[in-house]
Amino acid sequence: MKILGYERPDKKVGIRNYLLILPVTRGSHMLAAKIAENVRYAKTFIAGDEDGRDSDDRMTMSRVFIGLGKNPNVGGVILVCNKKSAGYDELLPTFIASEISATGKDVQILDVEEQGGIYKALGEGIRKARKMLLKISETPRTYVEFGKLTIGIKCGLSDASSGISGNPTVGFLADELINQGGTVLFSETTEVIGAEEILANRCNNDEIKKAFLECVYRTEEEAKATGEDIRSINPIPANIDAGITTLEEKSLGAIAKAGHHSINGVLKYAQIPKEKGLYFMDSWMSSTSLFLGYAAAGANLIIFQMGGGALPKDPPMPAVSTGIVVPVFYTTGNPRTYAKAQDEIDFNCGTVIDKGETIQRAGKRLINEIRMIASGKLTKMETWNYDDPAEIYLRGPKL
Repeated sequence: MKILGYERPDKKVGIRNYLLILPVTRGSHMLAAKIAENVRYAKTFIAGDEDGRDSDDRMTMSRVFIGLGKNPNVGGVILVCNKKSAGYDELLPTFIASEISATGKDVQILDVEEQGGIYKALGEGIRKARKMLLKISETPRTYVEFGKLTIGIKCGLSDASSGISGNPTVGFLADELINQGGTVLFSETTEVIGAEEILANRCNNDEIKKAFLECVYRTEEEAKATGEDIRSINPIPANIDAGITTLEEKSLGAIAKAGHHSINGVLKYAQIPKEKGLYFMDSWMSSTSLFLGYAAAGANLIIFQMGGGALPKDPPMPAVSTGIVVPVFYTTGNPRTYAKAQDEIDFNCGTVIDKGETIQRAGKRLINEIRMIASGKLTKMETWNYDDPAEIYLRGPKL
């Protein structure tokens, strides 16, 4: 099973060929944004301030910067900074550049101090970016195996269709991609509570099982420390209005999107898996953060499976471009949701409910659509000229 992708020097495969303009210090945000604004096919990510963060959060920020640069959808990287030698070790531009360079792709640093100020740096940055873009545009699409892909998956606006049609269809895709040698990332620690024992029993070994359950128990305790009990506040009113009755029903539907394979590891937020297979990433559920974490972990594509029972007609989608360098693909298992949002949702498997289609047939249709997206077809969200704000999932105190 083949797709047309971009083979990188490290033998990983991209489905897009972006130039990443990445500011790694707060004072360089505006400069990076203005460079990206003036260069086609350039992407940028504006992170929060690294000052006042504990070491764990700074390491998370470092993983995000390095992971975005390493992502195979990126053909080249320009790191923007005020001064190369200033900052925490894990966030030094030279360190981040050396880590990304291990992939073999072109990485350059634009230093405002070396350029003699922001105005000169802006001109030089645009020149560098255009030159690098021309170079990476020479990379051709070639036939590569479907199993070279890494896909991140999420569900949201859960309703009764989520566990019947939407998530099981995505789960079929997940199983087939892993059968072909690919990688699937799933997450949302709060959303697996209620079905955690089922997932724990799918872990490859006791060490992975322990790590997974520790994520669940820690998340529960953190919620209780704020006066909230996840097991009593979930499902939320919107889920109940859309037909979900219990926490267990919601969680069993949510985990269906991860298919049936064993869990090969538990990842920190934005951590790149070392091997192929199915991985659980410890993160909260928000698409403003999770998709960024998937992108930094090497995902080529993000699938957002929506129930959406209570959506208005022609609704805006909750995430447009929070994957930064990774397109977001929307699917639904609710035929009413698709009827309301055909201009925004890429794939409808509500046919399982209203036309008697099997999960297997819907899953095969989804695979064919994903192969086209991977080979260059745009997702509907990619046709919007808009970049969502995205935020890194930081758990530590602000000092």
